[in-house]
Amino acid sequence: MRKILITGITGFVGSHLADFLLAKKNIKVFGLRRYHLSKEDNILHIINKIEWFDCDLLDPKAIQNVLKKIKPDIIFHMASQSFVSPSWDHPSLYMDVNYKMTVNLFESCLVNNINPLILLPGSGEEYGEIKEKELPITEKTILRPVNPYAVTKIAQDFIAYVYFRSYGLRVIRVRAFNHEGPRRDKVFGLPMYAYQIAKIEANLQKPLVLTGVLTDKRNFTHVKDMVKAYWLAVNKCKIGELYIIGNNDKKFTYRYKYLLELLISKSKVRNIKHKIHKKYIRPVQVPRLICNPSKFYKLTKWKPIYDIDTIVEDTLNYWRLYVNKNKNCSN
Repeated sequence: MRKILITGITGFVGSHLADFLLAKKNIKVFGLRRYHLSKEDNILHIINKIEWFDCDLLDPKAIQNVLKKIKPDIIFHMASQSFVSPSWDHPSLYMDVNYKMTVNLFESCLVNNINPLILLPGSGEEYGEIKEKELPITEKTILRPVNPYAVTKIAQDFIAYVYFRSYGLRVIRVRAFNHEGPRRDKVFGLPMYAYQIAKIEANLQKPLVLTGVLTDKRNFTHVKDMVKAYWLAVNKCKIGELYIIGNNDKKFTYRYKYLLELLISKSKVRNIKHKIHKKYIRPVQVPRLICNPSKFYKLTKWKPIYDIDTIVEDTLNYWRLYVNKNKNCSN
């Protein structure tokens, strides 16, 4: 029986990863939560299948005690502050969470004399201001972060390499490019558009979708494909190495405007308009994040299976259900 700990299990990717792992044999899944703070909406359907520990990763003693009890074979370190826009207003919080929690996790492994495989997911945002001639992005592309969130993820990535080199911790580092689907919070582009369209369909909003900049271009992968990639990473990738993960098919590379128009075309309401609103515009945009994941593809033979229509439809249907359950919600 392989014991697997998922930090951030109640979040977007963590909950989908739990779904994926619980469908496998000879695996026991452990999760961390704060009973009075953690949102449980994403894991209510599997809550009784997970062994839970009350733990704040910012408390070194707490995570030391948890690892002493579990002694996990694999840790998927999904816990983070992941919303880009608020990071300009909360740079210290983002560093405390994304960097310090990671250090606490690594130190707890050392204190308990255990050495599990640890998957550390980074972000395409770490590359930041990439010129057209530098595309597609590879593991060797220079980092030019333009938001505090990206800086904290770089710090997290680099300290992981330090613990690998200094102490031999079995860390696998990945930088995952845009992945979407059900349960992603509505502070991101695609789910924010889908949520507004669901409200329009429920007559809770005028037929106008407010957006940020729509010209930014990205690779898009379904979250279900991404968690399969993470599982392949811990089973096939080399410890200490860095791997880019994302969809390199041109059919999955789009500007946000296309995704919005695709969502609108799938709506039950006709003649929905859209308008850029200043509150959704970041201080600095990242106009292009297009990756070349050939290193990961060659090693793992991973191939995404969900198309862009499925990504968009799954997201929209999720927010339709959410709005129907919460028709009296104000935001």
